[in-house]
Amino acid sequence: MKHAAFALALILTASPVYAQLGGIGRRITQAKDAKDAYDVLKMSEADERQLGEQVSALVRKEFGVLQDAAVTKYVTLVGTVMAQASTRPNLQWEFIVLDTDGVNAFAAPGGIVHITRGALGLIKSEAELAGVLGHELAHVTKKHTINSIKKNKGFKVTSDMAPGSTALFSALANAAYDNIVEKGFDRGDEEDADQEGLRLANKASYAPNGLATFLGKLAERNKTTPTRNGLFASHPETQGRIEKLSNQVTSEKLAAAALVQPRYASNIKFEAKPLTEVATVVAGTRGVAGEEKKEEKPEEEKKKKGFLGGLKLSGGKQQESTQASASAGGRAVGTDRHAKGGENPSKLTVKVTPAELEEFRKGIA
Repeated sequence: MKHAAFALALILTASPVYAQLGGIGRRITQAKDAKDAYDVLKMSEADERQLGEQVSALVRKEFGVLQDAAVTKYVTLVGTVMAQASTRPNLQWEFIVLDTDGVNAFAAPGGIVHITRGALGLIKSEAELAGVLGHELAHVTKKHTINSIKKNKGFKVTSDMAPGSTALFSALANAAYDNIVEKGFDRGDEEDADQEGLRLANKASYAPNGLATFLGKLAERNKTTPTRNGLFASHPETQGRIEKLSNQVTSEKLAAAALVQPRYASNIKFEAKPLTEVATVVAGTRGVAGEEKKEEKPEEEKKKKGFLGGLKLSGGKQQESTQASASAGGRAVGTDRHAKGGENPSKLTVKVTPAELEEFRKGIA
């Protein structure tokens, strides 16, 4: 046994040796690579937050942050109610409103949830907002971003990828981009987020059909575009998702009924723009990190030139910025994904006291 163990140790440590062992050597190498990847992805909550902060910084640089404290606090109140109903209520949850007409939402690891001004304009009740935020919260609580990288056979661990290292987080960003933005979360993760988000909304006393109602509005808004677009672009077919959500409400006997439309209307005053009126930025010209920003062109002109049908990824800082949507679930397509954003990437910090939260809960009726 000692000789066998020593021989195996030599195989695992001397690549020229096990590289010559054919199929057996390759299987040993693959097993070791998988274990290495698994080990470095045993992320603590602090690691998750560090990665999430990097992702959020890129998202905010790309789309800007709405500098409206009242709107941000309102979204934070709804989000906090939902987060406290989740399986990870003690994360440092943070809710950011992005300054863009694109309808989208992004959840970064560690509890940083972004929703766009355009999405808030399309939503018309707190129940709908709770449904959208619940879906994003579920991606965080279920660690879908990290788990999708673990399942990505293309993710390779190198010697400089020590836990917590810059190299590791850079590699994670690249892997997240390839596996999530390009390919999208797999169907299981998306349906999992739908189901968990619906349960969270119901647990927080919101009508659980809010997400389905929002998806119906989104489908109506997107019906004229010939390609997949923006939010949930690579998710399961919309009508099928709506039907599954409806069936879940019935099968799980979810009976919460609060819509909270008047309070939503009093806090969110803007409307979502039609797709044809959303200003977009050509991929590679958003202007992050000092790049030159080219003039935006009318949406219809871009369609004539095949803009929606032939997107190409650019390199450098724009690619890094695109990686920011790692948790967004295949949304790097269409008008909403490339919507023009604001110029201010700074977070808008708001505080919610326990007393304010308790008073807010009383209005969920």
